[in-house]
Amino acid sequence: MAKYPNNRGNYNNRNRGPKGLRRNDRIRAAEVRVIGPEGTNLGVMPPRKALELAQKVGLDLIEVSPAARPPVCRILDFGKFLYEESKKAKETKQHSTKLKEVKFRVSIGEHDFETKLRRAENFLHHGNKVKLTLQFRGRENEHRELGFNRVNLAKDELAGVSTADSPPKLVGRQVTAILSPLPEGKRALKFNRPEDVLHESEEHDDDDFDDEENDAS
Repeated sequence: MAKYPNNRGNYNNRNRGPKGLRRNDRIRAAEVRVIGPEGTNLGVMPPRKALELAQKVGLDLIEVSPAARPPVCRILDFGKFLYEESKKAKETKQHSTKLKEVKFRVSIGEHDFETKLRRAENFLHHGNKVKLTLQFRGRENEHRELGFNRVNLAKDELAGVSTADSPPKLVGRQVTAILSPLPEGKRALKFNRPEDVLHESEEHDDDDFDDEENDAS
């Protein structure tokens, strides 16, 4: 079997990994199916023998399918394995984009409007789509162009981190627009500093629209 360089230092210090991931001498099954560094099926054997094979080439024995019978282990470089797993997780996250909603009104104050833009920018910075929703109430319905102007202004202010899926549209008493995040390397924050951006779970838009009876005024 070909030699593989050991670039991790003392082998005996390399048996600690993320919670739930067994490797090296922490693998407890009586027998394991072993996949070699090149993807070759080396057969079923006691984990001690499999670990000896891994040690000979300076790599780790990693339990990749603990629920299989017998469990499946691979002989790999642990650092490379973690990198590939984090890469897969990142790709999965990118494909599970969420739609966040930010609500406001025509008469919103400038400070509150900037707060809404900061929240929307934060969502977009985390890779989520954002739905801008402006609802008319009472006599505001007579000047719907003001609502479109406000939504267009919000869209333009967020151009550094997003692009509009389509122009704002009127749906009932609401003007809505959907924004999609720009590629991560092209996003430029305007209302947040990178070190101040909150995790998306810490941001909430609790300003629900007023009830129907309040809108009738």
